[in-house]
Amino acid sequence: MHFADALTAKVRKISPVCVGLDPQMEKLPKGIRKDLEGMKTFCRGIMDAVQNLASCIKPNLAFFETLGWEGMKLFFELCSEAKERGFIVISDGKRSDIGNTAAAYAAAYLGVDKPIDALTVNAYLGSDGVSPFLRQCSEHDKGIFVLVKTSNASSGELQDLPVGDEMVHEHLSHLVESWGKDCLGMESKLSCVGAVVGAPYPEELKYLRTTMPHIPFLIPGYGAQGGTAREAALGFIPDGTGAIVNASRSIMYASAGEDWKEAAQHAAEAMAADLKEALNARKRDTNLQ
Repeated sequence: MHFADALTAKVRKISPVCVGLDPQMEKLPKGIRKDLEGMKTFCRGIMDAVQNLASCIKPNLAFFETLGWEGMKLFFELCSEAKERGFIVISDGKRSDIGNTAAAYAAAYLGVDKPIDALTVNAYLGSDGVSPFLRQCSEHDKGIFVLVKTSNASSGELQDLPVGDEMVHEHLSHLVESWGKDCLGMESKLSCVGAVVGAPYPEELKYLRTTMPHIPFLIPGYGAQGGTAREAALGFIPDGTGAIVNASRSIMYASAGEDWKEAAQHAAEAMAADLKEALNARKRDTNLQ
């Protein structure tokens, strides 16, 4: 199934909640061994906790790469398990390069035999660095999320620089819309090309939804980074789809005690309810206009 169609169907069935897996050995909660086996137990427990609450799981490659080949083995094992559980699996790797190197990155994470539905991509090298990922998306019903306006505090140092009458992130949004226009799902009418746009910048989020009408959004910054559900809702299309909202620390580390799994479940439940309320409020506001 086309990536955006699958994502949209999952959001409608479950919720727009995306849970990031950012496991850090030193933060593993009480009762969990501080080793690779403990990390596996913890990540599986988080998936248990958010089953039927989150539509997507987003493992961050950095935290697995720090553990060498054993960490990467665990990464792919967890991706496979997440797929079997029915989650949309997004690899947060922010990969970027050109030529054969970009093609190798694309095959490594978006190949037909890989248990990964989508990958985050850095577009700093321009279309040469994105096209190899687009080929994998087209050939294997995969997706990418291009960094456009990220949620970190210093994102404006580059992303908000003026380019003529636009800022860099605005110019990039037009490129992303153009890259995605030939890869629309039959049901969702959304592209296999997505964009990362942070919740802490609501005005930009609202505006970028207008410049990228066919692009699914991955919205980070909710929770621990200060973004709210009301702000995140600005990135959705009117029917309440077209975006997923990520939370990592606020769910994974909701408790450092032995009740960590229950705390993660409650945090995911609260987030799903928060987003549902915000999206319903936005629909009402839109209907009144």
